[in-house]
Amino acid sequence: MCLGIPMQIKQINGYSALCEARGIKRKASLLLMLEDNLQTGDYVMISVGNIISKIDKKDAQIAWDLYDEMFATLDSNN
Repeated sequence: MCLGIPMQIKQINGYSALCEARGIKRKASLLLMLEDNLQTGDYVMISVGNIISKIDKKDAQIAWDLYDEMFATLDSNN
């Protein structure tokens, strides 16, 4: 199973973006989204080091809420 991770673009340098979520920063490729004209501050979904879609802040928060719920369930079962 592959999960997309919602992050916010903090900096763009060529075909690469520095993204952040919950204090964790990662570089991600912009190559799959060149036609979308992504900007600093945009929220995106990242999978396997690639930005795969642009999302809004509300959808990013919904995804994190669902991930928190899944992780809490996993923790309580161990």
